[in-house]
Formats: sequence, C-alpha cells, structure tokens
Amino acid sequence: MTKYIPLLLGTALTAPAFAGDLDVKIELPLLTVASYHKPYVAVWIEGQDQRFVRNLALWHQLKSKGNEGDKYLKDLRQWWRKSGRDLTMPVDGLSGATRAPGTHTLSFNGAKSGLNELPAGEYQLVVEAAREAGGRELLRVPFTWPTKSTVTAQAKGDSELGLVSITLKP
Repeated sequence: MTKYIPLLLGTALTAPAFAGDLDVKIELPLLTVASYHKPYVAVWIEGQDQRFVRNLALWHQLKSKGNEGDKYLKDLRQWWRKSGRDLTMPVDGLSGATRAPGTHTLSFNGAKSGLNELPAGEYQLVVEAAREAGGRELLRVPFTWPTKSTVTAQAKGDSELGLVSITLKP
C-alpha cells in the first residue's frame, strides 16, 4: 500500500493551480421616464454553450412586505430559467439591494469566490436587467479563463444597461 503514496503526491503537486481575479463594471443608465424604478439585475457565468456555470450577483428588492419583491425575479427571464427558480431568497453572498443609476463595480477574487474551480476554457459573463414599467436587456461578454495577462472585454446595452466591462487579472 505504501508504494502508491509517491504517485498520489506527485499527482497532487502537478495538478494545475489557477489564480485570477475578475472585476465587473455595470453601468445603469439614467433614464428620463415618467416613473423610474431601479432595475433588478442578475450577473452570472455561462459556458460557451450557454449552459449555466455560476451565479455572481443578484440585485433585487430585498425588504418588502411578505417578500413581495421576490415575485418579480421571474422578470429576469434568462437567469430565472437557468438558475433563479432553484434558489431560495435571499442568498448569502449573492443577493443585494437594487442600485441607482451609475457605474457599479463588483470584484471577485478567484480563490475566495470559487472562480479558480472553473476548468480552463471559454466562458461568457452574462448580465440581465429588468425594470418595472420598463424594459429588459441581456448582455454577454465572452472571456477565456484563466488568463495569463490582464485582459479587458466589454459590451454595450441599448436601453436598460449601459456599458458592461470585465477585467481579468492573473
């Protein structure tokens, strides 16, 4: 039995160790409308085949009478179908309050957020926004994980989302 120990140790020491960070900037535009409601926003990662991989953030109405705000999570249609309907709100480390217009930054340390567990490959950061008495918009920003150098990618929305950019750091 002891003859297998060096083989096991050698395998553990040669396994790839990925490190990296992901910064996400999301612009929520100031819309000139009669009745403005802050949007619900979901941020997640998909594989190149658009299969759900991991949730990163969810901004929605946290404190409402009888959790009434949760029923509008279905308006984030893509996120809801891929992940949301399987979650019980609020989700620690994921759920947060809606945000006012402006640019908001999220930072994810690869080791602490579990991103380093992702297999090397092609992914998409997906951001979906839906607003009461407003529209709905979804943006995808493709990226490769892990990265060997600092890389920035972005996509620009037309209505509910402005510029969404990501910065990957080794």
